[in-house]
Amino acid sequence: MTRRETSGRHLVARRYRYRDLVVRGRPFVWGQRTYLMAIINVTPDSFSGDGLGTDVDAALALAQRFEAEGADILDIGGESTRPGALPLDPEAELARVLPALVAIRSATLLPISIDSTHGTVVEAALAAGADMVNDVRGLRGDSGVGVAVARHGVPLVAMHNQRGAKFHDVVRDVRAGFFETLRLAHDAGISGANIILDPGFGFGWTPEQNLELVRRLPELQDFELPMLLGVSRKSTIGLVLDAPAGERLEGTAAAVALSIAGGADIVRVHDLAPVRKVVRVADAIVRGNWRPE
Repeated sequence: MTRRETSGRHLVARRYRYRDLVVRGRPFVWGQRTYLMAIINVTPDSFSGDGLGTDVDAALALAQRFEAEGADILDIGGESTRPGALPLDPEAELARVLPALVAIRSATLLPISIDSTHGTVVEAALAAGADMVNDVRGLRGDSGVGVAVARHGVPLVAMHNQRGAKFHDVVRDVRAGFFETLRLAHDAGISGANIILDPGFGFGWTPEQNLELVRRLPELQDFELPMLLGVSRKSTIGLVLDAPAGERLEGTAAAVALSIAGGADIVRVHDLAPVRKVVRVADAIVRGNWRPE
């Protein structure tokens, strides 16, 4: 075990534990049920075919639809994270996300997450009314993200991103990434109560490794932190089903249900209404929380 991994284990043991959150007045009680993060892509090149570009009216209408369908969080992103996508300049990203965020913020009390890896974008989004941050680089990119999260005292979804990393073992690599993220969070002054971990399904893994990741989720539960899974419409599901992005709902549903069985607390999805039904049944089985209405 490396010195850095040892330090990470110490942080897990002494500082980071499950603690419930309240975001914009809404309680997130971990273990009680699975929460739904709805995806709003203001990109022209989303892998999933749902990119809205700079159409603010369309983004607002989608946010309102998601709220009516039972979303718990709205996740707004302006930079495509699909494999091979070109990096986006922060100024261009802001031009995409801020108009949509401002319009959506004025129309809903739902918590809004900003999906970005750029500190300047995160800072501006939080100042404009975003309530949390979704960083697919897990603080291992722009240090400004950690600074903004700590300064505003907001929740952080921190992903382990395997892209460009040497592969050893699925769980071992995710654990190493989580340890590094927790170290960086500690150094930035981010409260342990605000950390949500994401093992990074679809980010640098082979299809076989993605499937293994979901299968082995229980091995990551000793972090005792809430976990988010983003399996919706991912290419691995498309390969298993031999289906394009718009025809992966059933595969997404299966992966979501198994993610919940493995310990997921939040699922990030495109097709909220049907997946909400999947989540309700999965929660009834896994968490035993079903009661007749």
